[in-house]
Amino acid sequence: MLGSFLILLLAAVAFIYFSVENRFDKEYQVAPVSLTIPADAETIALGKHIAAIKGCNDCHGSDYGGKVVIDDPGMGFIPAPNITPGKGGLSTRYTSYTDEDYVRAIRHGIGKDGKSLVLMPSYEYNPLSKKDLTALISYLKTVAPVNRKMEDVKLGPVGYVLTSLNKVPVVSAEKVDHAKPIAGEVHPEITVTYGKYLAVSCVGCHGDNFQGGDAIIPGSPKVPNITGSGSLNKWTEAQFIQTLRTGVTPEGKKLDPKFMPWPMTKNYTETEIKALYLFLKEQQTS
Repeated sequence: MLGSFLILLLAAVAFIYFSVENRFDKEYQVAPVSLTIPADAETIALGKHIAAIKGCNDCHGSDYGGKVVIDDPGMGFIPAPNITPGKGGLSTRYTSYTDEDYVRAIRHGIGKDGKSLVLMPSYEYNPLSKKDLTALISYLKTVAPVNRKMEDVKLGPVGYVLTSLNKVPVVSAEKVDHAKPIAGEVHPEITVTYGKYLAVSCVGCHGDNFQGGDAIIPGSPKVPNITGSGSLNKWTEAQFIQTLRTGVTPEGKKLDPKFMPWPMTKNYTETEIKALYLFLKEQQTS
């Protein structure tokens, strides 16, 4: 009996391992997009702001030289790569890195080899307008070189299981609509439309309906409902702004930046944060 159980267990482990590895090995074909990347000071400044509110340095490090995102015996070892022109960065990992490569990585979650990037939230970047996307690329091309070589990704047993069950978006390219055209300019104003555009950054944790739910990975807290039927039913606009700027809720709870990236959201402008509140407040539990 025990022998049969062990055989079944080994078969399940092998199935999960090889199915996930096959997903990583899949090559994606996307039509190359050629964009004009301005290099003026205003565009670079906008790109720096986009990088801040999208959390680029939360994963890649404050210097963009790479950072360990997850180091856990169960989940595995997942570093974000060095995306600077320094040793170990883009210029040494590749003989060339073009504007089209930036677009493919940011919008599609696909690397230069045509395979999916790991845990890259391109589903949040895919809706970026042409102006914001080109500004982000323009800024990233100006970051100072950092000499740092990051180790390779090594998924742990829990990581393989959660990836197999699609509980965590590890295989980034799978979550992206690759046929979706690049959006035109989205005007920054205190409207529901602009709030919806910004709220894409909340989807990864709070879900497509922003209602939260169970913990995403073992050991993390339950994800709260941030719609007008959840937390925002009790929070004023001023309290919402305070929470996203300080990481402290109106109830006095201190938010752990590992699970709620308030060091990222504190960079929102007044217009951005008010538009986000307006949009989320209108959402209701179905």
